[in-house]
Amino acid sequence: MLITIEQSTFHMAKTKKPLPILEKITITDIAAEGKAIAKVNEMVVFVPFVVPGDVVDLQVTRKKSHFMEARALNFHSYSEKRIDAVCAHFGICGGCKWQILPYPEQIRYKQQQVVDALTRIGKIELPEVSPILGSVRTEFYRNKLEFTFSNKRWKTFEEIAEGKEFDTMNAVGFHIPGQFDKVLDIEKCWLQKDISNKIRNEIRRYALEHDLSFFDLRNQEGFLRTMMIRTTSTGELMLIMVFFHEDKEAQEALLKHIADHFPEITSLLYIINSKANDTITDQEVLVFKGNECIYEEMEGLRFKIGPKSFYQTNSEQAYELYKVARSFAQLGGDELVYDLYTGTGTIANFIAHQAKQVIGIEYVPEAIEDAVINSKLNNIENTLFFSGDMKDILNASFIEQHGKPDVIISDPPRAGMHEDVIKAILFAEPKRIVYVSCNPATQARDLNLLDSHYRVAAVQPVDMFPHTHHVENVVLLERRMVSLELV
Repeated sequence: MLITIEQSTFHMAKTKKPLPILEKITITDIAAEGKAIAKVNEMVVFVPFVVPGDVVDLQVTRKKSHFMEARALNFHSYSEKRIDAVCAHFGICGGCKWQILPYPEQIRYKQQQVVDALTRIGKIELPEVSPILGSVRTEFYRNKLEFTFSNKRWKTFEEIAEGKEFDTMNAVGFHIPGQFDKVLDIEKCWLQKDISNKIRNEIRRYALEHDLSFFDLRNQEGFLRTMMIRTTSTGELMLIMVFFHEDKEAQEALLKHIADHFPEITSLLYIINSKANDTITDQEVLVFKGNECIYEEMEGLRFKIGPKSFYQTNSEQAYELYKVARSFAQLGGDELVYDLYTGTGTIANFIAHQAKQVIGIEYVPEAIEDAVINSKLNNIENTLFFSGDMKDILNASFIEQHGKPDVIISDPPRAGMHEDVIKAILFAEPKRIVYVSCNPATQARDLNLLDSHYRVAAVQPVDMFPHTHHVENVVLLERRMVSLELV
């Protein structure tokens, strides 16, 4: 049965005047950030965990001059498009907001999201956008998940209303959106192979039985802090346990218990992180048992993945994404390619055998170390990697020293490319630019800045994250017959 959205994580802002309840409102469309839209007296209302065609009563949670936000209190009728959510945590956990939409509907909306962004924000001439490449696997598709331990379990509105009591308020799971110190205890997550659920649930059981303290995020105290599980298509599995402080007896007993119960784990690592935030990029990683890393494979290439490495979280769709990027690059073997925001050099190494040379640039030094290792691992000798801020490295002197590229591949973070990077690209004058983006809105903004010198020749959306609103998009740009000097 569908979970009513009284469990939604939206909470009412403090106000003297109660916000209204809107009755029998029809949801009309899908909006950004996985929300849906209704219109009330010409005002747009954004609502999570509903789908077009639902008729609901809405509790307004935020009211502005031009829009409102609300949560569904009661359903009068369900949309014909709606399906049951497979996950018991739907409507409480902040993820997988679209799992009540059939998958063909999800990718249809994602396709439209790409078209809308490129036309409304980019304001550029476009070719016909190719049909989105959907994911063959829509459940258990992630190769990486991170979980948080907390002594402040999130109680749903339903549990509070029922007066439900718990033997413990300890939880291990996901942060509640907007509640930094509250964690939803997760029994089964449908995003990663079920071994992930078995490991997490056994660690919780052991910790409660042995009275290990769960982290207090507000007061910064406790023993168990976070855990990360990474898997590969080759069957390797990495578990990283993060403890807030050193307790050799307790941590070794827990880690031995995990190793004994889960021989599938090929890399069992741990970290002592006593600083204020959860990031581990600056922390020492210690090996308890097995290897220090795991390996992914793609077209016969091997890629090293350490606890700090970036790798696309949907391995199967990453392969489809990279094939699109390689196809758009149209490499014949004699090209100099710049791979911007190269990460661990996955794309750079993936295309290297079809290019004369590939130069990768990335901000994170550890990622560049992995990129170099991945080239050596695959006997690739025509790659060159640089670490540093993209806007500082990619300038006129760098381009003059290493040569103007024939092709630039760019896969920036969600914020898109810095304006100085775009100026440098225009100065470099590549014949083609392949722009891979996880945010069509910032991609559209950047395409507008490139439009005077480059025309969009092809657009290919790719769905990497089923049941979410996120979508990847690959754009091929071809150079117009103009020239620009870098100032």
